[in-house]
Parts: sequence; C-alpha cells; structure tokens
Amino acid sequence: MAKFKMKICQLWLLFVLFLPLSGVLCFSELSFITEPSDVTLLPKDPAVLDCQAHGQPPVTIKWLKNGVRLAESEHIHFLPNGSLYIPKVKQTNEDSDEGFYQCLSQNKYGAILSQRSRLTIASISEFVLHPVPVAVTEGSVARFSCAVTANPPATITWELNQSTLPLQTDRITVLPNGVLQIHNVQLEDAGQYRCVATNIGSRLKSREATLTVNQGTGPKPRQRPRIIAGPQNVTVSRHQTVVLECVATGNPCPIISWSRADSKPIDVYKAKVLGNGNLVIADVNSKHSGIYLCRATTPGTRNYTISAANITVLEPPNIVERPESQTRPRAGTARFMCQAEGVPSPHISWLKNGEEVHLNGRIKMYNSKLVITQIIPEDDAIYQCMAESEQGSVLSLARLIVVMSEDRPSAPRNVHAETISSSAILLAWERPLYNADKVIAYSIHYMKAEGLNNEEYQVVIGNDTTSYIIDDLESARNYSFYIVAYMPMGASRMSDQVSQHTLEDVPLRTPELTLTSHSPTDIQVSWQPLPAKVSRGQVSAYRLSYRSAADNSVISVELLQNSTKYLLESLQPDTIYLLRMAAATRVGWCEPSAWTSHRTPKASSNKVPSAPVLQLEPLNCNSIVARWQTSADSVVVQGYRLCYHEEGQPEQPNIQLQAQINTYTISGLDPRRKYHIKILAVSQAGDGYQTDQTVSTPGCVSARDQLAAALPPPDQVTVLANNSSAVSLRWSRPAFLSGKAVSYTVRCTPVGTHNSSAIRYIQTTKQSVVVQNLDSNTRYEFVVRLHVDQMSSPWSSVVYHRTLPAAPSQPPAGVRVTLIEDDTALVSWREPTEPNVIVTHYTIMYASQKAWMAGHWQILQREGSHTMALLEKLEPGNVYLVKISASNQVGVGPFSNIVELPLKWGNNHRSKNPRHSDSFPDTTGKCHQ
Repeated sequence: MAKFKMKICQLWLLFVLFLPLSGVLCFSELSFITEPSDVTLLPKDPAVLDCQAHGQPPVTIKWLKNGVRLAESEHIHFLPNGSLYIPKVKQTNEDSDEGFYQCLSQNKYGAILSQRSRLTIASISEFVLHPVPVAVTEGSVARFSCAVTANPPATITWELNQSTLPLQTDRITVLPNGVLQIHNVQLEDAGQYRCVATNIGSRLKSREATLTVNQGTGPKPRQRPRIIAGPQNVTVSRHQTVVLECVATGNPCPIISWSRADSKPIDVYKAKVLGNGNLVIADVNSKHSGIYLCRATTPGTRNYTISAANITVLEPPNIVERPESQTRPRAGTARFMCQAEGVPSPHISWLKNGEEVHLNGRIKMYNSKLVITQIIPEDDAIYQCMAESEQGSVLSLARLIVVMSEDRPSAPRNVHAETISSSAILLAWERPLYNADKVIAYSIHYMKAEGLNNEEYQVVIGNDTTSYIIDDLESARNYSFYIVAYMPMGASRMSDQVSQHTLEDVPLRTPELTLTSHSPTDIQVSWQPLPAKVSRGQVSAYRLSYRSAADNSVISVELLQNSTKYLLESLQPDTIYLLRMAAATRVGWCEPSAWTSHRTPKASSNKVPSAPVLQLEPLNCNSIVARWQTSADSVVVQGYRLCYHEEGQPEQPNIQLQAQINTYTISGLDPRRKYHIKILAVSQAGDGYQTDQTVSTPGCVSARDQLAAALPPPDQVTVLANNSSAVSLRWSRPAFLSGKAVSYTVRCTPVGTHNSSAIRYIQTTKQSVVVQNLDSNTRYEFVVRLHVDQMSSPWSSVVYHRTLPAAPSQPPAGVRVTLIEDDTALVSWREPTEPNVIVTHYTIMYASQKAWMAGHWQILQREGSHTMALLEKLEPGNVYLVKISASNQVGVGPFSNIVELPLKWGNNHRSKNPRHSDSFPDTTGKCHQ
C-alpha cells in the first residue's frame, strides 16, 4: 500500500510539473498601493478619497458609491492619480454624499475592488438621555448623566446655573461618557445642572436638572459598603475608550478596587482611575474583552460588595488564510481557500474581476471556500475574497489561469460503486475509449447526493489503476461520484455520475440536554434531534438515566425515537440529581454522555420566579450568546445569576446580572468543547427555579480541502523547548523526493497575533532548525513547507508549543504604602513591567527601622492575582520599611526599592511617599461622609 501511494505521488508530481507555471510566475499581480479610508467632514467641506493601484499598464481606476458606478460631473471629479475629489460635500434630503465608496482597478488580467470607505457628514442628534433632578443629603454623593448620538463622538462638559462648572476640586469628576459625579456634596453645590455636547459639527445643550442639597442631621452610623452606580455591559469598537463607572457609599468610606473575573491583570498602561474609583481604558483591543469586577471594601475589614460588567471589543475583519493564485487545465477544478476572523464574525463573499461571483452548478461556495469545477476559458480571471462586517471590510486576491489543450482523452467509462462499510465505498471504472495512452492521472470527484450546495471533494490517483476506496465518508449517507482523466496539458470531460450509500453506525454522541423544574418534585428534560452527521443513521431509541447525587442506584428509561422531552416526577425537593443520556441506531448504542447535575427547588419555593426560558447560540468558536426570558405572570425579578463550566471541569463563579438584562455573551471558551450553562432569577423571596442547558462550541476552522497536493508537505513535525527563548524544530522529508534537492521554509507565529511583523520565516536545507529570540511563556504555532524545482508544498499540520516561562527580571512597579488607620497600612503595587512573565505570588517584606537594623523582617505572601495587601498591628512612632518581589515556579525576581512609611503618635492622616508613583487600583479614598 505504501508503494502504491508513493507511485501516486510521483505521477501527480509529474502531472503538475507539466503544467505551464509561467503564467503565474510572470503575472504582474494587480494590487492596491493606497485604498480609500473612512472620513468624517462638515457640509461644504472638500473631500478627497485616495486610490492608487499597481500592475501591468495600462491600469484604469473607476469609482463606485454604494455599489453603483459613479460618473464624473461638476460635483464629482476623478483626479489623474486615481483619487476621487468632491469640492463641496452636500447633505440634503434629496441628495447626499454620505455613503460607502470603493475604487475599481483594472488592467488586461482583470479587475479588483478596494476596501469600503465610509464618508460621513458630522452631526449631533437630539439628546437620548437628559439629566434628571436629584435630591441628596449634605456630605453624600450626587450623580447626573446624559447621552447624545454624534459623529464624530461628542465631548461632554457640564454647566452649573448656565456657567461652566469649575472642576478645580477633586470632589467633582466628569467621565468621558458624560457622567457627572459630585462627592461630599456641599450646600453651595445646589443649583441647575445641564450638559453640553460638542463636536466639529455642532454644539447642543441638554435640559436643566435641579440638584437639591438637604442639610445633614448629625453623625452617621457605620454602614456596610453599597455600590449605587456600578459598571454596565458595554460593546465598543477597537481603539475606542471604555468607561466603567463605580460609585459606592458606606461609613467609613469604602476603598474601590478593580480586577478581572478571569484573573488576568488589568492593562495598567492603557487604564487609569478617575475620581473615586471609575475605571477608564483607552485605545481598547481584543485583549481588553472580559468581565471586570468593581469591589468596594470597608477599610481594615473583610466587608465588601462587588458589581460586574462585561466589555466586548469589536474587531475589524482580518483574513487569516488567503487564497493563492492557480494554474488549472480546462475541465479541471480550482479551489480558493479563505478564512477570516473578527468580532462579530465577518461575512465572506467572492468577487470575479471586481463583481460578485455568480454561483451555479459549476461554481459553488462551501462555507467560505470557492470551488470552480469543469473549468472553461471564461473562468480565467482575478478572484477576490471579501470579508466584511459592521466594523469594515478587507479583501484578498488570487488569479486563476486556464490552460487549453487539444486531443483530450474521452471520459472514463462504466463507473460503478460498492459499499464496504459505514464510511467507505469502493469505486471502479474502465479506461477512456479514446487517447487512453495519454492519461497520466485520474481525478475522483464526490459529494453528498442529498441537499443543496454540498461541498465537492477531489482525490487524484495514478493511471495504473481503475479502482479506489474512499474511506472518509459520513455514515448512512448517499454520495454521487464522477471521474475525470488527465493528460499533461488538459483533461477529459467528466464521466457519468453514479450514486451509492454508506451503512449506518452508532451515533457519534448524545443530544445536548435542557433541564428545568416546574415544581420542587420534577425535572423537565428536553433535547433537539441529532443532526444526520452525528446520528450516523436513523435514531431508534433514547435512554435517559438519572440518580440523586447521594445515591448510587441508577434508574433508566428508554424513550421512542421521535421523543424530544421527558418529565421526571416524584423527585425529592432541594436535591441534586445527576442525569445522562445515550442514543441508538439499529447498529447499537453510543457511549452515554457525562453526568449533568440539576438541583430541584426547595419545597417552599412557590413564591420565587419560575425557571427562565434559555436559548444558547454559539457566536463563534470561542463565544456563546445566552438569551433568556421569564414568564409574564412571574414574581418581580431583582436580577439573574448565571453560571457555566466546561464538561468535566469545576463550575466558574456565578455572574450577577441586573433585572433588565436578558442577554449575555460568554467569551474566552475553547473550540469544539461541551459547556453546561445554568441560570436562575432572583426575587425578594429568594432564588428562583433553575434552567440547565448544554451547548457545544464549533471548530474555528473548517475542514481542509481534500485535494491531493502537488507536493506533500513535510510530516512528523515535532517541537522541543530548549529554554524560555528558543525551541528546536524537526520534521521528516517525503520519501519519494530522495533524489531531488529540496529546501524548507519554517513559519513561526505567536498564537492570536494580528501583527504581521511578529511572524517569522526561516529558510533552511536541513530537516531541523533552532528558532531563537522568542518571548518567554508564549504559545507559538509552527508550520513547515517544502520547496522543489520552484514549486512549493502546502504548509504542514500546525504544531503548537509554549516556550518555557522565565523568572521575573523586574521588581513590582509603582509600590506605594498608604496609612488607612493608626496601626494599619495598605501597600499596593503593579505587575512587573515585562511582557509574558507570569507571577504566581508576591513576597512583601516589612520592618521597623529598629527591626531592620537587627535583620528582622516580617514576611507576607500574596497570590499573583493580588496587587495589594494590608500591613496590620503597626507600632506608632516608628518608621517602617517595605519592599516587594515577584516570583513564579522558575525563580524569584529582584526586590523593589524600599519605601518608607513614618508613623506618628496619634496620626490621623494618610501618608504617601512622594518618591514613588501612584498605585493602581486607586485607593486614595476621596470620599467624605
């Protein structure tokens, strides 16, 4: 069998070597030097949209607006360099220059279309949120907010009694999103407040709102911290600024701190704290997406409260797998790959010479791949993959060159198929009647016979056989087959098509369950029918098994094939039950699913909210959107509690959601994994009934084309880490190339990078290479490709490897010590300022000067996710010395510079060491009661 495969590869290599590649190698690729970009202007401003293209002359440039060809006029001019010029931008109800613009570049090889450019005329709409009157007690917190729709975004300022509000005092904070906060409100703060929105297009003032300040009535009792204005979920575009508000009250004044639910550090370089604890992150990107936690803590105690919000950062489309130019014979098949990333997931379409590809029986799109079968001369063109979303568009091009030939062989004859198993079919045929001696290879084409727009696969084999087993098929499916015979300069017509089905098999997996309770003694189990690809035949029965967590005796129920729900009754209230399911075809039962847990409600839960109706939808391979609703006759809902975990893994912490929220995006998941998601509503009477549901994330990349490549890629690629900055890479050379001179290209890419300069290429003639100067503790992907006689193989399978971690080489930054009580100090710091170094714990050493001279330090340790600690039981009258180091499993980093903290007798004021930078998060406690 190995010799047979080797001969196939040799013959297919010979066939490809005969193809004329000069068309591709000499093709002066038509491309853009400059593409138009988004622009915002005032009415009557001049507009210039740039466009320059490179290619074999003559190159012409034309323009489109909203997909329609533009003609030159007195209002629109085409400049000699290809740019579009509008002397005076207009905006009227009948005619406006606002819209999407693209330039079309063309030469003798074809045409290409540029990315979209949006021309917007600056404006400010009416206020969508006006400030409302507020009445507060002297010494407390007042808050106003306003919102306006503007392009470009408006700057918000505030006026008091129609005069600009003075901001010299640290009691007043104006956030970039338009919120005004006044802490320690004084009687003189009373008055009429309004906000003013300004951009290049206009200036707009809101309605006025009255602040009434009531005089205080003496000392206030101690109060636990309470967040009165917490952060809200926000979705923003890349490079925008995010504001997470957090205003808390309490007595004494609570300390505000920020962290992430995933324990990742907050980006201290782009984030800052405004006022008394509001977090502002500038120039956001994908790494800032996640759940942020605001914690308000009573100083010197463990009393705290938390509020959470999710940041979703939208990413513009980015093409991660680009189509490649191809030379194909007439009647052959061309496949153009294209994969794109972005948030939201971009829509992919294809263009031919700048116009949308017309899909038909020969030209089809499978997911994002373009497949052209039975190629004709008119298919010779430039093709572009266009990925677009509301965040923009991006294109990548490739050319198809069609090779013509005479004296083609006739089509293969008498094709027939025979089923071998649930995944294999034997195909056999007779040689062409004419010019069979010129055949150098056969191409087998197959696809599912049922359904529309099914993907076609192709296998190329040698001319010394007239049979082949296709063994990667789905079970219980009908397939259609045809065969084409190839000669060095062309191909035959396609043979007659034949159809054949595969046998049934046991299901690949079980249905994903939804569990809800309508009373304390029942569980409603429901599920969706298995898709045909998973069921591998007609499902004949389901088996539902369940038991209580405290009892090992299992009860099983067999259900009919068309069942989609089952009610378990007479259960115990307030009890955890474990459930799982198996499915069967006529061949047999599949492996049962993992146990799923569900707690029945308490017997006294008749006044709490009913179970929410939950819908789960994978947004992409790393995110799931959860949507829910409660019944209209339900009790008043005060909020929701959502929890999720990967199957077989412990549950994540609960996510608290406000009552008005009915959708949530769970991000940071792994592809092709099963997740259990639970949600319940909370009312004044307690926790409501719970809904459990299971969902699987899809794969990130569709299955690769099964076309046999001209050159096989290197295989058995292995990676071994040498140290924290270098790895050794090895691979195997294809056996049939033993007599040829070969070279290799190694591509090394940090996983998740969008920076092309971070991708490295290494050329070598050996079968191993040492890749150096890598970042520590960073996951890389490695691929290798082969080069022979000016030809290149596809890239090998991706191998992932993480470099070894390095010990911290920098001390914690921004160490700061603040006295918060007579005998208690808060020490805070930032992570060491070096990338990719994981800190597992911090060591805090502190001592009075007297103890330090005797060499006696007191030592505290904190986990790597913490950036603050309390120093307690300090002795007044002493000067304390503090230093901190960061450590991980590799080693201990250096200590920071020593920070001094003098303690006076009866000291009631907080001290700062001015020689050190401010801490993060903000703990200055600018709050007065």
